Amino acid sequence: MLVKLENPLLLSRIIEVISELVTEVRIKVDPSGLNITAMDPANVAMVRFVLPKGSFSKFETGNEVLGVNLDNLKRILKRCGSGSSLVIEKQDNLLNIQIQDKIKRTFNLSLIDIESEEKELPNLEFSSVVELDSSDFVDSVEDCMVVADACSFVIKDGKFFIEARGLNSAMSEFSGDEAKISAENCRSRYSLEYLQKFVRASKLSEKTVLRFAEDHPLRMDIKNDFLEISFLLAPRVETED
Repeated sequence: MLVKLENPLLLSRIIEVISELVTEVRIKVDPSGLNITAMDPANVAMVRFVLPKGSFSKFETGNEVLGVNLDNLKRILKRCGSGSSLVIEKQDNLLNIQIQDKIKRTFNLSLIDIESEEKELPNLEFSSVVELDSSDFVDSVEDCMVVADACSFVIKDGKFFIEARGLNSAMSEFSGDEAKISAENCRSRYSLEYLQKFVRASKLSEKTVLRFAEDHPLRMDIKNDFLEISFLLAPRVETED
């Protein structure tokens, strides 16, 4: 396996986001591209990341499964600069990683055995789909973090609300002028600890797509010309005493 990426900063930022959820992953590389699917240890969130073959300037591979420690990979990728290119080659039980800019720098990352079940994002049905500007979504989540540790996604009369309530409250309102809303009335509550991690990936795309339903998992999709990443987050269901 030998692949070359001309814009490794995007990969670096995504790996940093995924490393906030899991510490070790299987990276699958096949003739279609590179992908990661993983679930966090608390079984609250899942992530699927796809870097298609077309995002690479060189892509020579069969079917490979690479077990890696994300903290170690993240530290190496952070050494890439804005003008760097990245070459990754599998050599026995190592990944040989070259950062090429003014000089060529080489790292060797040991591959590890990861014992876990194969995972795929479940095929869920959602009653509500909202596509909005990523910058507006990031601001709304960060507003909610000021006042609470969870927020609600609400569809009411054709409008979309992101709101959080504690001793204090925050709310953002979106009509059809600010977002594409295809939805029925519903409400579902989600952890801001996880959403805070997810929105770091939103910043890589102009648009974020949210899919949810009444007390239902949230699916969040982010896509640009080079990559696709999806998150699945279980709802926080309040129980009465």
